[in-house]
Amino acid sequence: MQNEMEVLRFFEGRPFALQIYETFEHQLLARLPDTKIDVQKSQITLRNPRVFGCVSLMRVRRPMPPVYMVVTFGLGMRLASPRIDTAVEPYPNRWTHHAVLTRPEEVNDELMEWMREAYDFAWLKKGVHR
Repeated sequence: MQNEMEVLRFFEGRPFALQIYETFEHQLLARLPDTKIDVQKSQITLRNPRVFGCVSLMRVRRPMPPVYMVVTFGLGMRLASPRIDTAVEPYPNRWTHHAVLTRPEEVNDELMEWMREAYDFAWLKKGVHR
């Protein structure tokens, strides 16, 4: 796990959310190995070098489940999925999606495909080329 001590501090007192995150990070880095992970006070930022997503413990609905982790990612279109709790369009054709995960099993191929799309979409913003 990258930044292991910072991640442990981020999820302090939330061991079950940490289990979800560990599954997420493992699968993300297996598919997108050059992802940079920056642990901050309020979120864990995912970069390629541009930000394409983050993990947080923010409340995106009321009430929140007792155990959860929020994955946020940007795409060029709005996803129509019951797994997306909220989606906003802060800029034309730039949609920010929030998905609440409550179990490690929710880290699946569908979510990882969305992360791959967000990763690719971040490269297209403002002329960044691979």
